[in-house]
Amino acid sequence: MKLLRLHALASDLELPKTAVTIGNFDGVHLGHQAMIQKLKQVAEAEQLKTLVIVFEPQPLEFFKGNAAPPRINSLREKVEYLQQLGVDYIAVAKFDDAFRNQEPHTFADLLKNRLNAQHLVLGDDFHFGKNRQGNSQFLQRYGFKVNNVHTVVLEGERVSSTRIRHTLQQGNLALAAKLLGRPYSITGRVQHGDKLGRTLDFPTINVRLNRHKPCLNGIYGVDVVCESTSLLDKVREHPYKHGILGYQHDSLFGAGHVGTRPAIDQQHPEWRLEVHFPEVSANLYGLFMRVTFLNYLHGERNYPSLEALKAGIHEDVVQLCAFRTQHSSFPF
Repeated sequence: MKLLRLHALASDLELPKTAVTIGNFDGVHLGHQAMIQKLKQVAEAEQLKTLVIVFEPQPLEFFKGNAAPPRINSLREKVEYLQQLGVDYIAVAKFDDAFRNQEPHTFADLLKNRLNAQHLVLGDDFHFGKNRQGNSQFLQRYGFKVNNVHTVVLEGERVSSTRIRHTLQQGNLALAAKLLGRPYSITGRVQHGDKLGRTLDFPTINVRLNRHKPCLNGIYGVDVVCESTSLLDKVREHPYKHGILGYQHDSLFGAGHVGTRPAIDQQHPEWRLEVHFPEVSANLYGLFMRVTFLNYLHGERNYPSLEALKAGIHEDVVQLCAFRTQHSSFPF
């Protein structure tokens, strides 16, 4: 798989003939997977390479900033999932005023002349260009072969990024996993925080979110693997505190928190993903983690004091460890 930046493409770049699909692909969910499957079928039949165009930032993030809907996936996660589906090329289009104000024929020219597109696989309501003037019919008139893929329906409703965001915000992780085709996870590097958890006797790792706002908010049981080294080897460097085994190979079970910590006096609250590993003492800074969400316990709570916060965290950890004891296998 090769990653391209559309705004930086050299004029003399020569791509093989391609079959192309275009969209946000936030979540790379079952509907997106159906698009990719059709794209691969077209490419195989016509001896083309597959190419997916995604937007960064996503259009609503450009228009609404922090008021945009929360992200399901970071760009890195999106690229990873598309790569797993067997895509040959991913082209990242910088979404800005210049890009959104293109005339439809300008974008069609880019598809033909820069990306060597022969066949397009698009959603059934695809629009593009200035004032959304471009559509599938325009592209067919331009000379492309076009296939439209219809919406995927699960349990009587359309599978969409909007539905998945709502499902995650409701804490329904089992349904989210069905819509995504995999359990929901967030990846990021462990960074330094304010180390408040240590003063409360519940040290945490602070995992970089890489998005303006996550889809989750609250307390969760999580399964954590390190994608850059063996997590279990790292924690076993301590002679006694080896933590609670997770469900995946080389994973640990933890108590996860996603939110802005309303119980803490902060001048500029920011979204955080923090994980406490019971019975672990290890230096995990700089490691790249995948945090998979297993069960939702409750939303964020605004405790009246640090002592009340500490007691609340203790109760959460007790309940989440009981959940791990009750479930010997992955919960969904």
